[in-house]
Amino acid sequence: MDVSIIIVNYNTPKLTAETIDSILSSQTKYSYEIIVIDNHSSDHSVQLIKERFPEVKLIVNEENVGFAKANNQGINLSKGRYILLLNSDTIVKEDTIEKMIEFMDKNRRIGASGCKVLLPNGKLDRACHRGFPTPMASFYYLVGLSKLFPKSPRFNQYHLGYMNLDEPHPIDCLVGAFMLVRREVIEQVGLLDEDFFMYGEDIDWCYRIKQAGWEIYYCPFTSIIHYKGASSKKKPFKIVYEFHRAMFLFHKKHYSEKYSFVINSLVYIGIATKFMLSTVVNTFRKIGG
Repeated sequence: MDVSIIIVNYNTPKLTAETIDSILSSQTKYSYEIIVIDNHSSDHSVQLIKERFPEVKLIVNEENVGFAKANNQGINLSKGRYILLLNSDTIVKEDTIEKMIEFMDKNRRIGASGCKVLLPNGKLDRACHRGFPTPMASFYYLVGLSKLFPKSPRFNQYHLGYMNLDEPHPIDCLVGAFMLVRREVIEQVGLLDEDFFMYGEDIDWCYRIKQAGWEIYYCPFTSIIHYKGASSKKKPFKIVYEFHRAMFLFHKKHYSEKYSFVINSLVYIGIATKFMLSTVVNTFRKIGG
């Protein structure tokens, strides 16, 4: 088996079905399997997947165990020499699987790679092309210096906007919506960290992969569509909480010992402040909506 494609579904039957259909329409010489983990959906997702896609390996969880743990369930069941994490709200092109595996086969030092991820409006999903969120990179991003100086390597460390987005090159972080990883890399660095419920696990994985000496590459010669902005902007409290909790976990795990007490305190205060502001904004959106 060349690649195991892992999709986590949670109450997105139509989007998940479209994602699977796009995979089945792929033009590729490589063998693949599709593994879907349903995270205790309350709709007809499980029934739809069973009826429409009998060839798909389906895991049905009795509770929502989170994105990282669900993907790990799929990885443990997989047989491919590559693992592809693929969001349930994506559409792959006919050549995506073919081109990405060819690229990885030709570049043995690359441990993980991602293609160009486009939003429905054609713009780049910048999460597919990131640097690590160091305190300074995060600060420049939050105060807007990255927007003021988009071509500055110093001020645009977060989204690496100064790089040529039409040429393949090494980066720090991929996005969990599309992440192709070698099996031997996973055997070396371990599975996704299940302390991250639904955000940050991709950044943490990339950090560990690079720490182990592997390269991570952005590959714009093929692309997928990511319906990231298709859902309502009125985010449940759980999503807002987990997003900011992931920031805290990542910094504590990888950076807290590298920085002084003062820097760490400022980072944690910044995360807490951003969380409170996001909660207030989200609350007003609900009231106004």
